[in-house]
Amino acid sequence: MGDNEKSELLEQLKLSLRLDMEEDDELLNLYIDAASSYIKGAVGDSESFWEDDSIKPMFKTALIAQASGYYAARTSLTNIPMYPINMAVNSIVGQMRGRYEVYLELKDVTDENQSKSI
Repeated sequence: MGDNEKSELLEQLKLSLRLDMEEDDELLNLYIDAASSYIKGAVGDSESFWEDDSIKPMFKTALIAQASGYYAARTSLTNIPMYPINMAVNSIVGQMRGRYEVYLELKDVTDENQSKSI
């Protein structure tokens, strides 16, 4: 993720959280990195998959939702354990997992065809 892209994500995350201050920017950048790792770990790690134009908006939406959840649940004010489940992220990750499987199948077919032509 480039600096411009990360800066844009930070601004979108702050907009989502309705933050206009800069004092939490370092923390928010950590949440963006953690959310990115979480989502990519839940779906798959092929970099070319994440560069697909049909995946980028889904990834960005899931990333902002997950990072927002990290920020919103950063401290607990009760003795009752909190186990937040972000339904938006779960839904998007599920969709991306399906697309990732199709991507891998198509990649295998392409790789097989290329090896046959050599």
